[in-house]
Amino acid sequence: MNLEDLYRLLRSEHVQAQGIVDTLEEPLLVLDQAGCVLTANRGFYETFRVVRDETVGRSLFDLGGGQWDIPELRRLVGEIIPRSAAVVGYEVTAEFPIIGPRTMLVSARRLVHPDNNSTSLLILFEDVTDRRQRDVQKDILLAETRHRMKNLLGIVRSLANQTDVEGRTAKEYRDAFLGRFQAVAEAETIALAGSAEVNLSALVEQSLAAASAERYRITPGPAVRLSPRQIMPMSLILHELVTNAWKYGAFSNTEGLVHLSWRTSEERGNTFLHIDWREENGPPVTAPTRSGFGSRLIDLSAVQGLRGAVELNYEPTGLRVHITAPVES
Repeated sequence: MNLEDLYRLLRSEHVQAQGIVDTLEEPLLVLDQAGCVLTANRGFYETFRVVRDETVGRSLFDLGGGQWDIPELRRLVGEIIPRSAAVVGYEVTAEFPIIGPRTMLVSARRLVHPDNNSTSLLILFEDVTDRRQRDVQKDILLAETRHRMKNLLGIVRSLANQTDVEGRTAKEYRDAFLGRFQAVAEAETIALAGSAEVNLSALVEQSLAAASAERYRITPGPAVRLSPRQIMPMSLILHELVTNAWKYGAFSNTEGLVHLSWRTSEERGNTFLHIDWREENGPPVTAPTRSGFGSRLIDLSAVQGLRGAVELNYEPTGLRVHITAPVES
């Protein structure tokens, strides 16, 4: 059945034809030459929540108190269609009082009545609001992924360039670099796991997972949610502290012990996180004669990454570290 046949049946109020039109899910209208509605299908009434008595015989632009008086639709009906036999996928965006904002693809075709050559207009509406919203979300996700990849590659390059080479074998350099890279990769995995924020306790447990439970004591404070921006620097700080403990500190012998605790404080209406790392029973500690990349990375991550501060105290009984950062969640 072509459009002319369908139009003839609709004009004669053929019940079968109206039934065929009503099976279409997309809203459909047939307008006369004056722009008044000759007929509408069930999809139109259900989608836009209107009734037949308020639709048929009225001008399209008067329907629903003027909700169809849309500039794009007026242009389509008044300018574009008269110059074309058909228009497919013309996008119209409007705010409807009952169903809210909608984006629709409008397809229209001029129909010529085979009996008297009068013309009418068949209009089909496709609601693509949800599709457009999904497209926007995909675009945002793609932009975020590109941004993350750029930042991630920058971090990896910085780690490769600044990991100390002097006095190290190739294996030692590789192990140091891959350890830091693994911390970055795990932090990125957590950040992309689907949650906008991450519990501090999850990062702490992940960082200390390689040590047996008797080698560390965690005194948890209140639940603290780290913002996505804070996950990477916090992971790098914890990785450097754990690595240092394995190489030089409490984890490097059988008696050493690491204590880790955190608390929060309120200052001038803002919440701050305080983390304390304390080592004991490890080898005697002396302050380093020069600042290595590990300590610089801790300082950089705390100051620029967390927008906070860090204090490293090399006490003879063990390293003590205090980290302060604002709670952004």
